[in-house]
Amino acid sequence: MRKFEVSSLKFDDKGLIPAIAQDADSGEVLMMAWMNAEAVEKTLETGQVTYWSRSRQSFWVKGLTSGHTQELVNFRFDCDRDCLLVLVNQVGAACHTNRRSCFYTDVKDGAEHEIMSPMT
Repeated sequence: MRKFEVSSLKFDDKGLIPAIAQDADSGEVLMMAWMNAEAVEKTLETGQVTYWSRSRQSFWVKGLTSGHTQELVNFRFDCDRDCLLVLVNQVGAACHTNRRSCFYTDVKDGAEHEIMSPMT
């Protein structure tokens, strides 16, 4: 076993890496967002998943304002070290539309179908 170094990850030219959040118990894919090196470090240090908001150019601790938190269960990266998978305990909605998952639309027979309603 070797020590993990954040610098071993492959960030894009903007210093970002995609991070997929997956429910640790059900395996449901919840969302995809971006992290920079400092967000990775904060996530690993605190256990609260922290992303980098490209639109706000600031850190975004999932659930800090909404209460819909993501507690880190396991932190993984792919074989190329250019994509992250964070297994989480999700409290409430993962999507800003108040749905459990951001992946609530599918395509069948050339038409979009909403497969998940907002949480109440």
